[in-house]
Amino acid sequence: METKKRAGYQGTGPGAITPDGCAVELYTRLPVGAEPDIVAAAVPPGAHILELGCGVGRVTHPLLERGFAVTAVDESQEMLDHVRGARTICSPIEDLDLGETFDVVMLGSFLVHAADVEIRRGLLRACVRHLAPGGRVLIQREGEGWHANLPRVRVDPAGFTVRVVSAEPTGDGANSVFVEYEFPDATWTQTFLSRPLTKEQFEDALAEAGLTVERYLTEDGTWARARLAA
Repeated sequence: METKKRAGYQGTGPGAITPDGCAVELYTRLPVGAEPDIVAAAVPPGAHILELGCGVGRVTHPLLERGFAVTAVDESQEMLDHVRGARTICSPIEDLDLGETFDVVMLGSFLVHAADVEIRRGLLRACVRHLAPGGRVLIQREGEGWHANLPRVRVDPAGFTVRVVSAEPTGDGANSVFVEYEFPDATWTQTFLSRPLTKEQFEDALAEAGLTVERYLTEDGTWARARLAA
C-alpha cells in the first residue's frame, strides 16, 4: 500500500508523484552522478549495501554493476518497480527493521536534512539498527550554503535545466524548498521541507544516534563516512 502524502511535500508534472513530492518519471530520466564512484572508493569490494531511499535505482544499478550486493529500500512501490537486480523492500525508512545487518548502510538524497527532527532521528536509528559490527554508514549532506543565493540554475549536459527557485523559512528552523526541472518535452516541480545543518549540527545529530564521522569523502563535505561511536 502506498504511503499517504507527507504534509509540506508536493510535486507536479507527468506521471506518478510519490508521498514526498518526487516524480517517478523524472527520476528515471536523471543521469547518474558521482555517487557510485564515491561509494565504491569508500567501502570494501563486494560489500552488502543497504540503500535507504533508493528511488528508481539510479545509484543502485551502477553499484550492482561494480559487484556490490544491494538491498534497496523506498517507501514508493512505483519507484521500486524500476529497480532491477537488487532485493527491494517497500517501507518508510524510519519504520524499517529487517532483523539483519549490513556491511554498509547508505542514506543519500539529503534525507538527513528531514525537517521533522523526529523523522531524522528515526532515519539515523534505522541506519544504526542495520549496521554490522565494523560496518560503515555513508550519508549525503547538502553543501554549505545550499539554501542561499537563490534562485540557482544549472543546465545539465544531458539537456535539461534544474532551478532551485526558493527556500522559504517555515518558522521552526526548516525551509520550504521549491525546485523546477525543465526538459524539452516536460516540466516537473517539487516542493519539500529541508532543515539546513551546519557541519557541527550534522555531527551532533549523528552523535545523538551513536555515530561518529570517520571522514568526509568529498572536498565539499557532501558525503561522509560514519561508524559506531566507541
